Amino acid sequence: MNREISINICMGTGGIAAGGRDVMKAFESELSGKNLQASINENCSLHKVGCRGFCARDVLVDVIVDGELTTYEYIKPDMVPRIVEEHLIGGAPVEEWAVKEDYHNFHEKQVKVVLADCGIVDPEDIESYIRREGYEAAKKVLNSMTPEQTINVIEASGLRGRGGAGFPTGVKWDFARKASGEVKYIICNADEGDPGAFMDRSIIEGNPHSVIEGMIIGAYSIGAERGYVYIRAEYPLAVERLRMALAQARERGFLGENIMDSGFSFDIKIKLGAGAFVCGEETALIASIEGERGMPRAKPPFPAQKGLWGQPTVINNVETLANVPVIIRKGALWFAGFGTEKSKGTKVFALTGKVRNTGLIEVPMGISLKEIIYDIGGGIEDDRALKAVQTGGPSGGCIPADMVDIPVDYESLARVGSIVGSGGMVVMDETDCMVNIAKYFLEFTQAESCGKCVPCRLGTKRLLEILRRITEGRGKPGDMELLERLSRDVKSASLCGLGQTAPNPVLSTLKYFRDEYEAHIHDKRCPAGVCKNLLTYTILEEYCKGCTMCARVCPAGAIVGEKKQVHKIVQEICIKCGACFETCKFKAIRKG
Repeated sequence: MNREISINICMGTGGIAAGGRDVMKAFESELSGKNLQASINENCSLHKVGCRGFCARDVLVDVIVDGELTTYEYIKPDMVPRIVEEHLIGGAPVEEWAVKEDYHNFHEKQVKVVLADCGIVDPEDIESYIRREGYEAAKKVLNSMTPEQTINVIEASGLRGRGGAGFPTGVKWDFARKASGEVKYIICNADEGDPGAFMDRSIIEGNPHSVIEGMIIGAYSIGAERGYVYIRAEYPLAVERLRMALAQARERGFLGENIMDSGFSFDIKIKLGAGAFVCGEETALIASIEGERGMPRAKPPFPAQKGLWGQPTVINNVETLANVPVIIRKGALWFAGFGTEKSKGTKVFALTGKVRNTGLIEVPMGISLKEIIYDIGGGIEDDRALKAVQTGGPSGGCIPADMVDIPVDYESLARVGSIVGSGGMVVMDETDCMVNIAKYFLEFTQAESCGKCVPCRLGTKRLLEILRRITEGRGKPGDMELLERLSRDVKSASLCGLGQTAPNPVLSTLKYFRDEYEAHIHDKRCPAGVCKNLLTYTILEEYCKGCTMCARVCPAGAIVGEKKQVHKIVQEICIKCGACFETCKFKAIRKG
């Protein structure tokens, strides 16, 4: 029997964390220990691949037999022998371990452009990328297109920066192309620092050559011979695979002197960032590469005119650059066929929070939030009610449940006080307190403020102080108006995007969830039952059995009562730890 068999094992960060390396070893052991040559010939190959997107189902394993794909989920090493015996040798997939309908629903409405090869190519093997038309776009550009023609294609595609601001990529390249300077640079911004965001990391881990190829095309377009990938050191797997990819690209002549005999020379260096969120801002990133403290500077001049070491510099994020080779190969009109009139193409999001199906998704611009949450995400966990969706990371806004029909694009999200940002998307349910959510994001941005400008340094601190007071039950009349006034001052006067967008969670929650602020301030009550200082635990007489379990776990001795009699919580002693609430089996304790 002469069959072609390929086994792809998810070895992204999620896959490895779930045990991908052990699963790989188990397959290696089984394949070498069995006399498989007579059964499946020698055409059986084992590959490590990057993130498949549905990280919650790792370890994901694809088994492809003569072109027929079976995907297995939650695979452990001890499951491998049966897959080899029954599927590879016997020809019958192990259906009970194969993915079910919800896995297919997760992918049905996605459109993979940037992520098309993640989960297919081996990120540590350049030949795997080349077999998927890798570096064909770079060859086309270097051998048959002028820089101006290349820029025109990117402009016509409508590609906008995927790092947050959404500035047209072709326009930025054209600015740098026309700028005067002895040397020009292109920088890939891989300093992804949003809480819960893992888009750029997954792209580099899963398909680093797509980013390198995008940088080659961008460098040729603007006339740069040097490039940098600025990536945070907390991404060790991405850094390792990027280094391997750069070395392989140099060996093949795709980087270095006279690339592909085109007369164009270009090479890339890696610069490790120390994890400062503000270094995602382009001028702070430039300062960090130059060896200075990562702090933004005033603009203009913009980096395209005066950037790294005072020379014209283009900075694009990972996802933007990974789009470029596909656009060159398939054409501007093909890419522009996805999305909306002003927001073309697709966008990668990290879907997290209180949604059943979390993971990495890529969707066409213009898809509704509702489709993402309910069709791709599978709805809200535990059948609770959707409360809000926060888009754009800590700088984004919170969009209420009654607005989930809104299309996801740059203009629509901006109109409701949020942003696309780099692609964070956090789903919240009825158990979330929106005042506490605003405080959470302000804690992050205030801690990450570089401190250079007063509006951000002091403004975010004062906003956070007010939010803490409110959530601790010390809110005062006028606090909401003070938050609004201070937020607008911080937005209008801050030097860089961090300070200009930091108040978004505050303003959006004040706009859409004002009743929760009023309950905290005037009624000294947290409707969601989250803010500890505003909670009151009471025992419901009709449910209490007098079992004494609550009294036994109370660290403050605040619960009194005889066995088999109704108990009572002494409010003056209660420390509101919630131990009684968690312990009671009869639901006799009310939190509110």
